[in-house]
Amino acid sequence: MKFDYKQIIDEVFSKNFWPRLLITIIGSFVLAVNYNLFLLHNNLVIGGTSGIAIILHEYFNIDSATFLMIVNITFIILSFIFLGPRNTGLTIVGSLLYPLFVSLTSGMCDYLATKIVFDEFILIALVSGCLFGTANGFIYKAGFTTGGSDIIIQIIHKYLKIPTGVASFSFNILVILSGAMLFGPEKAVCAVIVIIINSVLIDKIMLGISDSKMFYIVTKKPEQVKDFISEMKAGYTIMRTDGGYTNKANNIIMCVISTKQYYMFKNVIEEIDPQAFFIISDCYEVYGGHREVKNPF
Repeated sequence: MKFDYKQIIDEVFSKNFWPRLLITIIGSFVLAVNYNLFLLHNNLVIGGTSGIAIILHEYFNIDSATFLMIVNITFIILSFIFLGPRNTGLTIVGSLLYPLFVSLTSGMCDYLATKIVFDEFILIALVSGCLFGTANGFIYKAGFTTGGSDIIIQIIHKYLKIPTGVASFSFNILVILSGAMLFGPEKAVCAVIVIIINSVLIDKIMLGISDSKMFYIVTKKPEQVKDFISEMKAGYTIMRTDGGYTNKANNIIMCVISTKQYYMFKNVIEEIDPQAFFIISDCYEVYGGHREVKNPF
């Protein structure tokens, strides 16, 4: 039986649509406030179309909201043509809401800027980065984006086969360097801090904070190790492998335990088999299987 992947994708996209849309609306509003209150007022060019909008506003007095709306609508049309309606659907909401909120919150943020004053640019960068990363993280986790330069980067990747990371880095570094030349290196450093905080928070919101550890254990005492894992109320999986160096058949015991059990688990395994070889990695999400039930509090 052949799966209808398009139908599955549609079902995933429509699942919890309204709560996800609400999150996107709130996230776009926070991004707009952050842009008007911290980025635009302090000329922090963080890359992307927002960074270009700051430069154009400062030197040519072009309204940021108007510029962003025109650019985003243009990019939506290009996305329909080159990326297809399915990919474009995820960007439409954020692409239109963000410049709209930039326009609506402009006056409010001009007033707040006179009341919220920081003595150090580093504080502005920290607050802006937290708002920027939190809003983007929840928007991405809801399955949407705010469009902008991301659309052009996807088109470049699709047709020129340039990796998205390379295309995104190249575009954004050009915008940031332009901001550094126009507004000074101090502003550029603060902009980089905003970008770093944004990246870290997006990862944490998308993946969560690791509350489990995954162990891959190769041991000569598998029965004792399995008994201990069972005592820890955890499940395990046996994987048949061949040693790359010895070319001998072996077994790997894979199990997931809570982070609070990490110290005890690791050291007991070492006591059971001092020659054991194991790899430990962060585990962000676990579905199904047999494992310790989490206390919600």
